[in-house]
Amino acid sequence: MTTLRVSATRRIAAPADVAYDIIADYRDGHPRIIPPRWFRNLRVESGGVGQGTVIRFEMHAFGSIQQARGQVTEPVPGRVLVETYDDGAKTSFTVVPAEDGRAADVTILTEMASKKNGFLGVVERAVIRSFLGKAFKEELQLLDTVARGRTREPSREPPMQSAKNRA
Repeated sequence: MTTLRVSATRRIAAPADVAYDIIADYRDGHPRIIPPRWFRNLRVESGGVGQGTVIRFEMHAFGSIQQARGQVTEPVPGRVLVETYDDGAKTSFTVVPAEDGRAADVTILTEMASKKNGFLGVVERAVIRSFLGKAFKEELQLLDTVARGRTREPSREPPMQSAKNRA
C-alpha cells in the first residue's frame, strides 16, 4: 500500500499561541474552524483541550457520510498537535511563529494508506488530494478569521459619555 500525504499551509495573521490555542480547544475553538460543508457534528468524548482529547465527527464526502473517531496527542506541545483516527490515518497541525511573533505559519497534513493499487489507486489518490486540499484551505481561512477576531486591539477612541456626564 502507498501512503497518501495531503497538506496545506497558510500564514495566519495572529501570534502562534493564539492559533494553536484555537486548534487545540475542541470544545470551542476547533469547532469554529472546521468547514461545515465537509465536517460536521464534532463531539468531544473525553478531555477537550489538547493531549488526551478523544473526538468524533462526521465527514461528508463523495456522496456519503463517514463517521470518524480520533485521539489527540501533542508531540510538541504548543507547536504540533496530531489527531490519530481509528482507521490509522493521522492529521497533524503544525504552528510555527512568523513575522517576529506577530503571525504564524500553520500547516495541516493528513497521512493515510491508499487502499487501491494500479489505475484505481491513482484515481483514488487524486480525488482524496482534491477533496482534502479544498477542505484544508477552507479550514485555514476559517482559522485566520477566528484568530484575527481574538487578536483585535481594543478601540482607542475614548468611551462615549452619557447625557448626564456631558453637562
